[in-house]
Amino acid sequence: MTRFSPRTALRRAAGSLAAAGLLAAASLAGAAAPAQAADLPVLAIGGPAETALHPYPESGEPHHSTLGLTLNNPGADEEDDDYETEFTLTFDLSGIVGVADVAVEDTSDCKVTGTKAVCRDQGIWAGLRGVDDLLLTAAQGSEDGDAGTIRVTGQSKGATFTPFTTRVTVGGTDLVMEELPFKEQTNVGDRQKAPITFTNRGTRAADGVLLGLTYSRGLDIPERYSNCEYTEDGPDSRGIGWTTALCSVEGSFEAGATYTLATPLTIEVTDRAFYDMFVYSIHENSAAQRTAQRAGAPFARGTGAVLKAVPVKTPAKKGATARGGDLNPWDNLHEADFRTTNTADFVAYGDKVAGAEGSTVTADIGFRNEGPAWVSYLRSGENVATLDFTVPPGTTVTAKPDRCRAVTAGGGYREDQKSPAPRYICDTSMTVKDGGGLDLPFELRIDRSTVGAEGAVTIRSPWLQEPKLAFDPKPANNTAYVIVNGEGEGGDSGSTDGGSGEPSTPPASAPGPDPSESASGTTGPSESATSTPSATSGEGSAGTAGGSGGGGGLASTGSTVLIASGTAAAALAAGLVLFTAARRRAAAQHA
Repeated sequence: MTRFSPRTALRRAAGSLAAAGLLAAASLAGAAAPAQAADLPVLAIGGPAETALHPYPESGEPHHSTLGLTLNNPGADEEDDDYETEFTLTFDLSGIVGVADVAVEDTSDCKVTGTKAVCRDQGIWAGLRGVDDLLLTAAQGSEDGDAGTIRVTGQSKGATFTPFTTRVTVGGTDLVMEELPFKEQTNVGDRQKAPITFTNRGTRAADGVLLGLTYSRGLDIPERYSNCEYTEDGPDSRGIGWTTALCSVEGSFEAGATYTLATPLTIEVTDRAFYDMFVYSIHENSAAQRTAQRAGAPFARGTGAVLKAVPVKTPAKKGATARGGDLNPWDNLHEADFRTTNTADFVAYGDKVAGAEGSTVTADIGFRNEGPAWVSYLRSGENVATLDFTVPPGTTVTAKPDRCRAVTAGGGYREDQKSPAPRYICDTSMTVKDGGGLDLPFELRIDRSTVGAEGAVTIRSPWLQEPKLAFDPKPANNTAYVIVNGEGEGGDSGSTDGGSGEPSTPPASAPGPDPSESASGTTGPSESATSTPSATSGEGSAGTAGGSGGGGGLASTGSTVLIASGTAAAALAAGLVLFTAARRRAAAQHA
């Protein structure tokens, strides 16, 4: 039996978060490794380049820091997911003797024996996943600045592993980002000031800081600072629509001192805003930290003024400036939500097809978001909408897009997904960009020649009980039709190609393909259908999702729990939900 407990599910989702780069600790060693013997998957062990520890206290219990690691299987896809194969990770702790003590959480399958720790787990799947954490505390008798290394190796019959080494240091900076009181309910055109403020609560000064700013498609920071580098998803990219700025702010940021920007940022609500997010973080600046935050995405430097930070109060006595890890990386970041009063017009389109009895035709259906807003449920990760297709009477679906599911004539659940069905539902992802949508080809066999047979194409809410799209001001164009052998269409022509007629409700421009869209479950429509398909045909998998409708899933109820265009930005969206939960749990442990 496959073991897939809530704990393993959480670790898998946390791995997606690590890919995001929301944690400075994430995936510094997560690059693809060379292929090895026997064509086994190669898993890259990744984690923080350095973990800082609170010095051993004069009284009371020592504070622990969490060493969180990830496994990356970049060469696989979801079809290769394996939940059964066991593996072990072995931690060589001999390099931190006298520097740090190691413990494990009660719920983990890890054991520490002398200078070795072994964690056992199972499941080898595509992409990033988290594994059990180690808890590190400064050893009694250790001093500020003491350091050592931990080497991690992996072993499994079903995979090979690239080793990983992390540095452990006693003492360090502890940059804490102050949460700003943003106004959440906004209107298009609103502007808010963001006086980013942070404190160094560590034992050493930070030699420069790296300010990270990530904001979704409906927001903008008009000034492009010359000490910041920027990346953003293009309008036709597979990403969700993030813009990320990494700002290298020079200076010695002393332990015990608080700093704020010399000139606050301005955050602008654009005309495509709807549900948006702004993420702001602070880290000590270093080449390793910049590499981790870039996550492989291309960045371009701004040309505006220099972004500077100034002290809010008199700095504490200057300490050492040697770089180290952050004593508590969980308080380096905050997120702000913006909910903007705006609308998005989802326009359904159908097709006209023609063919003789027994021939197969292709009906191209879908919808387009005519804006002005993009729609994204970044927090919940829920699908934005569902496209509902009722098969025209006298026809049978012989091939459908992979993202679409068969349902009953009344729109209910249908266990049989192999034989043809009277209705199909196709979910969007959690994001539909302005100008995006879906393009869904269905292959139809004409079983009975009927002039003008119609099948409805409706874009609606994913929920059966509430089909209306609350953000759409024009529900009349949410439905279009597939018309088979309409008058003058030449139903006896013997054609086996798809009809080339115009869509019943044509969009302003046809959506293009977007492979980032992924299907998810939903309920059926409230309407009923009367078509009765033939039971003799199988069901193919032809067809792709279309339009620039957005990226894949941030799971997550809470904060859809990685930054930049391409894989980095898509990953941020995917990981924000679980990041919030993990951050709160870790913060409680650090308290």
